[in-house]
Amino acid sequence: MVSIRDVAKHAGVAISTVSKVLNNYPNVSEETRIKVNESVKELNFLPNSVAAALSSKQAGRIALLINLNTRTQAIDEIDMRYLSGAINKAAELGLDVNTLFFSMFEGKTEEEIVRYLYSQSIGGIIIYGLSKNDEVLQSVLQSQIFKSVVVDAPIVNENTSCVSIDQEQAQYDVARKTVLDNKCKSILYIAGKKNGYVTEERIKGIRRLAEEMELDLLIREGDFSERMARKIAFDCARKKDVIVCASDLMAIGAMRALMEMDIFRPVCGFDGITLMGYAGKQMNTVRQGFAEISEAAVEELHYLLNGGEGRKLTLDYSIVRMQYLDIIC
Repeated sequence: MVSIRDVAKHAGVAISTVSKVLNNYPNVSEETRIKVNESVKELNFLPNSVAAALSSKQAGRIALLINLNTRTQAIDEIDMRYLSGAINKAAELGLDVNTLFFSMFEGKTEEEIVRYLYSQSIGGIIIYGLSKNDEVLQSVLQSQIFKSVVVDAPIVNENTSCVSIDQEQAQYDVARKTVLDNKCKSILYIAGKKNGYVTEERIKGIRRLAEEMELDLLIREGDFSERMARKIAFDCARKKDVIVCASDLMAIGAMRALMEMDIFRPVCGFDGITLMGYAGKQMNTVRQGFAEISEAAVEELHYLLNGGEGRKLTLDYSIVRMQYLDIIC
């Protein structure tokens, strides 16, 4: 199957240039446009149905590509906040929204994903939950065919922006506050998903804290799972002064294990989900404004669709101690 890379190589231009020609961008020379179109024709790059979708493309149609956590219902709050923020901001900016899921593209090639998005007249994409393991989606971003915004993944190019809080500093701040409040000397750190961008950054934060404060640090992978965090706490918590978790859900799992063992260790989480207020114990956490992050991602995509260049946006966060009375309606 012919790919956009094949067209670029045949025409002797960059992949992004092929994308600009296919999308009728004005800032392409006539000579280059002819060369690319000839290559498209000679290689039979796109079937007529997709070519028709391209010619009638709606510049204001965007896709929200979400990596749902299907193993638990407890974390749905984050995705719902993302959707709420994006849909509200898109309506304000006059953008049409399609909601898509990673599972829809499992086993698909880069070319198949591109063809599908073109067939839906998608002009831009916002991707939530991208990891280093998502190699095909990474290739789609690298090809720069679509204007794109990634949430919580440090990928930036001419047509791609990233939006996130400072994950490393946020992890450092919430752990430092918990350690100082409880005069701790050793940390059990329960990390998130292997090969995740946020996991990598948060580990940097906890390592920096441990080095600066000369703390004994034990890191275990919890895969953002309440069950795994519970097991890790049972196995390791007695030998450490504090449990720092890379998500609120894991913090709840660790806290429940401590309660079952009838021992006390301070625990802190990360995310600021409502469920933390029902955990039975007050815990420090990082509050991210997921709806606000998503709104910023839509605004950034609108900026890109109107000729802007990709960039990195870093948003604010706060350290909070969630309580039941703060979250009830």
